[in-house]
Amino acid sequence: MAFPTLPTSIDEIQDRSWAAFEPGFEELLQRPIDKDNYRQWLRDWSDLQRVVSEVWTTTYIDTSLDTKDEEKEAAYKTFVTEVFPEITRADQALKEKLLAIDPQDEDLHLIMRQMRNEAELFREENIPLQTELQQLDNEYDKITGGLKVEWDGEEKNLAQILPYLEDKDRTVREKAWRAYMGEWQTVREELNTLFMKMLALRRQMAQNAGFSNFRDYQFRAMNRFDYAPADCEVFHQAIEKVVVPAAQGILADLRAFLGVEALHPWDWIPEKGLMVEGSDQPPLKPYASEDELVNRGIDIFNQVDPELGRYFVDMAESDLLDLETRSGKAMGGYCAPLMLRRKTFIFMNGVGNHDTVQTLLHEAGHAFHAYEAQQPLVWQEEVPMEFCEVASMAMELLAVPFLTRDQGGFYSEAEAARAVLAHLQKTILFLPYMAAVDGFQHWVYTAKGELTTADLDGKWMELEQRYLSGVNWRGLEEERMSGWHRKLHIFQNPFYYVEYGMASIGALQVWRNSKRRSQQEALSAYRYGLSLGGTRTLPQLFEAAGAEFRFDPDFLSDLLAFVGEQIQDLKQTIVSSMN
Repeated sequence: MAFPTLPTSIDEIQDRSWAAFEPGFEELLQRPIDKDNYRQWLRDWSDLQRVVSEVWTTTYIDTSLDTKDEEKEAAYKTFVTEVFPEITRADQALKEKLLAIDPQDEDLHLIMRQMRNEAELFREENIPLQTELQQLDNEYDKITGGLKVEWDGEEKNLAQILPYLEDKDRTVREKAWRAYMGEWQTVREELNTLFMKMLALRRQMAQNAGFSNFRDYQFRAMNRFDYAPADCEVFHQAIEKVVVPAAQGILADLRAFLGVEALHPWDWIPEKGLMVEGSDQPPLKPYASEDELVNRGIDIFNQVDPELGRYFVDMAESDLLDLETRSGKAMGGYCAPLMLRRKTFIFMNGVGNHDTVQTLLHEAGHAFHAYEAQQPLVWQEEVPMEFCEVASMAMELLAVPFLTRDQGGFYSEAEAARAVLAHLQKTILFLPYMAAVDGFQHWVYTAKGELTTADLDGKWMELEQRYLSGVNWRGLEEERMSGWHRKLHIFQNPFYYVEYGMASIGALQVWRNSKRRSQQEALSAYRYGLSLGGTRTLPQLFEAAGAEFRFDPDFLSDLLAFVGEQIQDLKQTIVSSMN
């Protein structure tokens, strides 16, 4: 049996059934390998994985672009229920075959570590559970993507309401917030039921694999070799000690600006990273159309680095940008690597505000990482998520010098200062929210006995009070306690959230290098870190990019002092522009 000729383009793939992939897996399984010929076998397997990955990714993209398209949903479900289980079994057989040889090549050390871990965790009985969980993930997208608000006689999805949540008029913000939250409350029971199904399935998966709880299982499944749950708890405590007081200071300044005794939830919305600006200036409106967003993005990235600019142009010319919100589109934003084409796709829900610009910079950072990290073998491009988020978050900051119109960006100098000030303040405010989300999941997945949704609501309230105090929720307890519903990671990506906190600390260090050394030196280290793909450990990737993988109170205190200096400089720039 000869290894089949693989497609070189997604357009060549008409058949997405298991029958289309099975011959490739079967040939690899039957082909004899030894210490002399396994490298070619491994390259062939890698090439096959690129095809499978792109088919899966494009199938998912299709469903998120239009959650109402029944044909696309059916294709997604077919892949999840009929193809994915067979690929999982075939991958396990191939891993076992390679592990039997146990190659000691230095460039394969991390690949073998990961495969060994995944092979040890594999359980046949978990395949149908994983399949069901993937279907439930899609159900969350359908439920939330279908939420709509009647606003001034027009039907708007929840993303389209976001600009009103930042309106300078407090009555408008309150009206928008109540409408927004009212829609979430209509699906509260649906989401409760959905999550409890997910919780039961995840607990069963952990038990099947010999773990006492899902948290410990998931840390292994996520290949977290460089830190443990206890390290997350240290991070939480450092945030509580160092960052929460800084966040409370920001909220106190906002209270003073608004002239109120207490903030209300429409003044600060942590799950969306929204806080009303403490300024009398009109809201930032950086662009008027998707074309303008793309073109100014090209100009900014060309200024950051011409090669990165070319990557972004390539995505634009390849029709791999879907940036504006619309009815039926899934919520959120993501960057999806296309492993066969070696390109990337960016999905967003832009609404014309600065958060849209920030999201574009963020997702472009992910895209640049995918372009820069290309390696001979597909597994060498699997980067720890903690460092993937450094790539995206650092790009938000490395682009700061080019946000002004004279550099190709969107703003005047004063407007750019306002945008960056808001970004830094939101970064500080985000870290306590991250600790609440991560702490919630640590508790949920290690709790003994049966849990009820009332237990989950109560725990969220406890963590919200610990990390996110400073807002008056009187009379809005139902909305407050169900805050965990509004973070999709809790439903779809359990334990994928602390990465954002760790990456924030890494990204701030990269930015500090650009300020204390030079933009070019910081960018060079950043790009070098991206270019390593998954060929180094997580601490080594941080180090390559010019950062330390540290999250203790002393380290956070020093970093926040730097951020505080930058905030004061930005405030002075804004004041000077008004005189």
